[in-house]
Formats: sequence, C-alpha cells, structure tokens
Amino acid sequence: MAIIATRIDGRLIHGQVANLWTTKLNISRIMVVDNDVVNNDLEKTALKLATPAGVKLSVLSVEKAAANILAGNYDSQRLLIVARRPDRFLSLLEAGVTFPELNVGNMSQSDETRSVTRSINVVDKDIADFDAIKAKGVKLVAQMVPGDSPQDFMTLLNKVR
Repeated sequence: MAIIATRIDGRLIHGQVANLWTTKLNISRIMVVDNDVVNNDLEKTALKLATPAGVKLSVLSVEKAAANILAGNYDSQRLLIVARRPDRFLSLLEAGVTFPELNVGNMSQSDETRSVTRSINVVDKDIADFDAIKAKGVKLVAQMVPGDSPQDFMTLLNKVR
C-alpha cells in the first residue's frame, strides 16, 4: 500500500507536516488533495517551497488523486495525503480509495465553528463528513505531532455535538 498516512490540516504543508510527519514516516511524496488549490498558482508555488528537499509533491483534485491512486501510480512510493477538510477524504473513499486511519490535525477557527480541541474546529458539515468516514471503517485520531499520543477523534467530537 502506497498510502502511509492521511492528515487533515488547514495549513496543508508547514513545519509539522513538512518536517515532523514527513521525517517520522519516511515519506517520499506529499499529495495535497484540494480542488481549489489545483487552480491557484500562488498557493501551489508556496506549497512547493514548503515541501522538504527530496520529497515529491502532487497537488491534485479529488478526482485526479483517486484516479492516480487507484491506477497504482504511487505504489512504489511512501505517500502522505493532506487535505484541509474531511469532505476531500470522504470523496476519496467514495471513489474507492482505501486507508485505515485519518489523522485530524489542524482545522482553523471561524465564527461558524465549534471547538473540538485547541486546534480543531468544526462546522456541522464536517461532523456529518466525519460520521460518514467513520461509517466506512476508517479510524479517526487526533494527533498534532508524532510525539503526541493519538486520541480517538470521535470521542472528542461527541463532546461538542
């Protein structure tokens, strides 16, 4: 299996993803899955600059990411998939991509969100998406950095429903 880890992080590639997770998991490719970023050249350039030396970067739409993964294009690589919101991962699952666990990292706060942890904030749609992901057999954990103990994300989420 090429998919080593999956992570929700509103910042996509930054210090925690670029340095800590990539190093800890010996990642050879980071895949950012986001239909908006695909069409934003400035954001794509920033992601390229944030990607560690020696690590490849793909910035793909949900559809293209699913097609490439299912075609086996990354089977010889160690892949970390990062997206801003859970709906991207739900769409990957619905397209036939499988992964056993989803790490919920950073989801920014706004006027519409409810706080699950200090760094994870959700809207009602996110909660529905997390429920659907869980129903597909994916374990959801909250773990900011590799040195933290993973927490069961659904237990944390149930406290704010």
